[in-house]
Amino acid sequence: MGGFSPGGPAFGPPGFGGGGGFGLMETLADFGAVSYFGVQSFTTGIYRAWFSFGDRVVAAQLASLLLGFVVLLLFLEKTSRRGARYYQTSQKMRSLNIQRLTGLRGWLAAFLCALPFFAGFLLPVLILLHLAYAGGDAQFGHRYLDLAEKSISLALITALLAVMLALLISYARRTDSTPLSRTTSAIAGIGYAIPGSIIAVGVLIPFAWFDNKVDAFFRSSFDYSTGLLLTGSIAALIFAYLVRFLALAQQTTWAGLLKITPSMDAAAASLGVGRFEALRRVHMPLLKAPLLTAGLLVFVEVMKELPATLIMRPFNFDTLAVQAHNLAADERLAEAATPALTIVLVGLLPVIILTRLISRSRPGHAPMPRKQLLNAPPPSLIR
Repeated sequence: MGGFSPGGPAFGPPGFGGGGGFGLMETLADFGAVSYFGVQSFTTGIYRAWFSFGDRVVAAQLASLLLGFVVLLLFLEKTSRRGARYYQTSQKMRSLNIQRLTGLRGWLAAFLCALPFFAGFLLPVLILLHLAYAGGDAQFGHRYLDLAEKSISLALITALLAVMLALLISYARRTDSTPLSRTTSAIAGIGYAIPGSIIAVGVLIPFAWFDNKVDAFFRSSFDYSTGLLLTGSIAALIFAYLVRFLALAQQTTWAGLLKITPSMDAAAASLGVGRFEALRRVHMPLLKAPLLTAGLLVFVEVMKELPATLIMRPFNFDTLAVQAHNLAADERLAEAATPALTIVLVGLLPVIILTRLISRSRPGHAPMPRKQLLNAPPPSLIR
């Protein structure tokens, strides 16, 4: 049971504000759905200004406006909870009571719980399976395998780098909580609130400036053109992914570090163990689950990232997300079903793992045996 003390406006508990803010950020960052249905938004405007009209100034202006709107939303979410104090009662870890609903209430509860799952997941997956089956075996040819290989390679490299950087940033914040480490951690966590199209424009403009300066220098000094070293490269694309999704890995890693008692750090220091040796021998074994979860979250996000990939990918370099978008834009839905279904199935991995971890994280929340559940007393008998 939770509550908050008065003293400032609040829209509700932190979960409400965080969930609402997350939904707003995802809606602002979306490109595929609004592009397919022809809805004019900031993300589609940025893409068209850059590629259709070749006007990077307009693209940068639209990106700046969208970034300002994102910052405003973050500010409103923060100020709405100013002065609020949340707490947990001493009964936080009590066992959960199971209420067995019967009759109309039982059917209504089952319908309400099943409706989001059916409309948001099961029905779309069944449609995708039907379209993929209607397309035949031709969809699983060399082209599909090549796209899957590129997507998985990008996702694996980004996930590995994100976990390493998140571990270093979080551990530095834990062992040396200076203003610099806190500021670095805060800056690294901003990226997820920024749409991919803004990050792509923000990365491309300085990279293109650097490439042009280097090329001009080599032309004037050695009569040799270096071309584009960073712009349109895999390295630039992975850098944009890291800026976008490092916050996911960082928050998950930091949450895992918070569960490790500081007495372990003190014990390691008393034995003459250095910080990095303590990280390797003490913290890393205890962080296996959080690091795995962080890597999976980043992996899935990279697999389905579309706007940043569309803007920054090298020439003739497509991923499953780009292929699904291009085929859907051409109304070749049967062919788009296979890459889309692959992304959906990959996205189930962290959902299953996180659900199991959450269910085990709270005492008294272990699944009740079916026999005990069926014999549970009706709500009127539970006190």
